[in-house]
Amino acid sequence: MKAFDNLSEREILAVAIAAEEEDSRIYLTFAEDLHERYPSSAKVFEEMAEEEKQHRHMLFELYESRFGQNLPPIRREDVKGFLKRRPIWLTRNLPLDRMRKEAQAMEFQAERFYVKAAERATDTGVRKLLGDLAEAEQKHEDMATKFGEAILTPDARQQEDETRRRMFVLQYVQPGLVGLMDGSVSTLAPLFAAAFATHNTLATFLVGLAASVGAGISMGFAEALSDDGSLTGRGTPWIRGAVTGVMTALGGLGHTLPYLVPNSWPNAFYIATVISAIVVFFELWIIAWIRARFMDTPFLQAAFQIVVGGVLVLLTGILIGAA
Repeated sequence: MKAFDNLSEREILAVAIAAEEEDSRIYLTFAEDLHERYPSSAKVFEEMAEEEKQHRHMLFELYESRFGQNLPPIRREDVKGFLKRRPIWLTRNLPLDRMRKEAQAMEFQAERFYVKAAERATDTGVRKLLGDLAEAEQKHEDMATKFGEAILTPDARQQEDETRRRMFVLQYVQPGLVGLMDGSVSTLAPLFAAAFATHNTLATFLVGLAASVGAGISMGFAEALSDDGSLTGRGTPWIRGAVTGVMTALGGLGHTLPYLVPNSWPNAFYIATVISAIVVFFELWIIAWIRARFMDTPFLQAAFQIVVGGVLVLLTGILIGAA
């Protein structure tokens, strides 16, 4: 990589031209990704891309007047310390807020580049243009706000907020709820079967731990491989899989941990079982609340469905273990 202080004016202009072109493509990629979900915000990024194209045009006109049409093959990736950008494939399908923060970082870095470049320029015209572009990049955030105020009307903002909530439910709440329900309910039978069969807290804990972690791994891979999110809009499959797997394991571990009570304690089995049953109650209540809060299911209906299912699985485990 080349040190910035070793760049010639020709190379500085060439880097700036390439940077403006790439930033324009990044903003257009943001707009393309947001077009169906957030059309108003997509329009904002399209306007920002157009601004970057104008900056490139101004830079290239100046370069052409001084050095001709041939641009040296140097990009910002070849210069130490300036204008680092994430690969474009890492910016696809980012949440809207992350895209906006990414744009702010891009504009800040571009401003810093032009300020340093203007300090090193010896030609008056080059120094003036680079200084003007530094000022333009500094104001770009305000320009984005202006575009947003003009394009993101109250109705559009309300629509995008609703879309953001729906995407949050699809990408995080729903996979997490599926995992929590599976982990909390499916591990009840093996845990309480082991508890009533052995009356040994350590053995019961190991059974519950194995069931919880195994269910978490299984559910995580099942969710990740079931849908790539390209058609359903449910987001990155591995993130959904991770959310589902972690919540599944946590759902099972919640009522498994009480069996860490040492066997040496008096009535250790009964103490652990009572605490575990209380934890199960709170787990089922949390599941019912999440369904009522995010899935538009009446709380009493959700509670009834979850409690009935949980109690049936719990009784099944107790009956098998006590047989």
